[in-house]
This record gives sequence, structure tokens and C-alpha cells, in this order.
Amino acid sequence: MAVTMVLAMFMLLAWTGTMLNSGARPASEVENDHSPRPPWRYGNAEARFTVIAYADLECPHCQTYTPMLMGWIDQHPGVDLQWHHLPLAMHEPAATQHARLAECVGETEGHAGFWRAVVWLYRHTRGDGQGLPSGVEYPGMDDALRACLDSSRPDAIIHTQRDAAQRDGITATPTLRLVDQQTDHTLTLLGPVEGDALLSALDLLTDPPQDDTASTPEMPADTIGDMPRQP
Repeated sequence: MAVTMVLAMFMLLAWTGTMLNSGARPASEVENDHSPRPPWRYGNAEARFTVIAYADLECPHCQTYTPMLMGWIDQHPGVDLQWHHLPLAMHEPAATQHARLAECVGETEGHAGFWRAVVWLYRHTRGDGQGLPSGVEYPGMDDALRACLDSSRPDAIIHTQRDAAQRDGITATPTLRLVDQQTDHTLTLLGPVEGDALLSALDLLTDPPQDDTASTPEMPADTIGDMPRQP
């Protein structure tokens, strides 16, 4: 277990450096929609499939899994990633504080800024509700970012997304909802889902049940795939 955690943290740090230094921007910002507003998307804006990640910025499993998921999205241009805030009560108040920061960075810097903030927060937080170490502050804190943090705008977004998740029965993080944009079929996957399981789920979306319902039941995560298993 200790070896797995060390490997996961190494991958988090490596992916953070790659993302922060490459200057790459999510396709959703490069395409027609330049408005800095949620839902925050990462990947090919014209992808057929969307993975909606319900996540908490203090969740240890999300902390190690999210960079892996982003890397998987980079390798699969037919899929894009969408963020959905779900701060858990056990991780408050740090979870909502981090969500507010990420939202405000998105408001001031757009989609790419939002995802940079997510990666930075996961790299620096102590997790499990402990928040950032004393004296650590997000870089680039300017007047626009502070004005957003002083407003109620990020709270409205976070509360709306959290309440929507709870109405849909989603109470744990990370949870993924896969959406086929062509058919509107959806599939919910619980827990960190490895790459092979994601591909199998996408195949299932293209071949829906015979009753042709718009949504399919929850599917448990596979335990074998190309993403490291969580401890």
C-alpha cells in the first residue's frame, strides 16, 4: 500500500509539472466557446463522449486519480472531461474553500486556468480536510481573483452542483457519469475507474439495452486496467 501511494504521488507531481509547463490549453477554450464559465471542460470540445467527474478537492482518492484521468483523456480524443463539484461534509471547510478558489480562477482565466488550479490544489493540499499548509497561497493572486473570492458567485455554482448531485443520488467521490452526446445515454461508475473499464463502459453506451432507455444502471468499477489501482 505504501509503495502504491508513493507511485501515485510521483505520478501526480510529474503530471502537474507537465501541465503547468507545457502551456497546453483544453480544446474547449480553443474552440468556439471562449466564455469563462462552468461547466469546466478538459479535452476535445467536439468529442462524442463526456466524462463528468464528481469530485472533492480534499478527497485523497480524487487527489491521485484526477491527474491520471486527465492523462487518459489526453490519449482519447473522442472523450472530454467535465468537472462537477461535490465537496463532502467530512472535508469541510477546506473542500468548499478550494472549490471557491478553483471557480474564481476559472472565472478570471477560463477553462485552462480552472484545470491548472485543480492540479495545483491537489499537489499542495494535505487532503482529508486538512487543507493547504500554513503560508501556502495560490500563485497569481490578483485583484480580480480576490474580488471573485469576496463575492457569492462561486458559492452559487458550488451549491447548485452539490445539490444536483445529491438529488441524483451521487454522494461519494470520485464518481463518474459517462454521457454519449449523440444519444444522451448515460452510465454512472462508482469510485476510481481504470482505463480499460472506461473503454468498456463507453462501448456499453454505444450498445444500449433493448428497451432503449435514456440511462443505464450504475456499473461497478473494474479492477484491471491501465490506471494504477487505488490503495
